[in-house]
Amino acid sequence: MQKKDFVTLIMSTVGGILFALGMCMALLPEWGAFTEGIVVGVVGAVVLLAMVLVRRKMSGKKAIVFNGRAIGITLLGVAGAIVLGVGMCMTMIWDMMIPGIVVGIVGIIALLCLIPAVKGLK
Repeated sequence: MQKKDFVTLIMSTVGGILFALGMCMALLPEWGAFTEGIVVGVVGAVVLLAMVLVRRKMSGKKAIVFNGRAIGITLLGVAGAIVLGVGMCMTMIWDMMIPGIVVGIVGIIALLCLIPAVKGLK
């Protein structure tokens, strides 16, 4: 395993766990930790963003490339994650099981569209 892969593995695991825990803290009213959840979620998001920058730096690439394709892929990923999250909220919190599953599947399909958008079709 290369050093950049190991660093990416550690940072993405820590950032993902912090982000997911923060979402749980903020979205589960039984926990009563909304503000703390927002803080933990933001820390997780910052770690994940730092992971992207560190990975690109270790690969010898520019930190972030701004072009239409990169912005479109980012927006597709954000929209897919939000739609999937709304579907999860519909099923778990708002007691809307079937519509929540449908919305969640739409979010998953949007996220799956990232694979050909990033890698391309051959």
